[in-house]
Amino acid sequence: MKSSTRDKVEGKLHEAKGKVKETAGELTDNPKLEAEGASEKVAGKVQGKIGQIKEVLGD
Repeated sequence: MKSSTRDKVEGKLHEAKGKVKETAGELTDNPKLEAEGASEKVAGKVQGKIGQIKEVLGD
């Protein structure tokens, strides 16, 4: 699997995992878990964008 594709897939996975954590934190009134999920979502979006950049650059 190309590096760019792997980054995009892993980014989507982290986004989904972050959304689950964020929602679980909201439901259980756990601000730490909610913040952890939000930051993981952002990290996933960044990783996905890195994959897009690599694809454009031909990696």
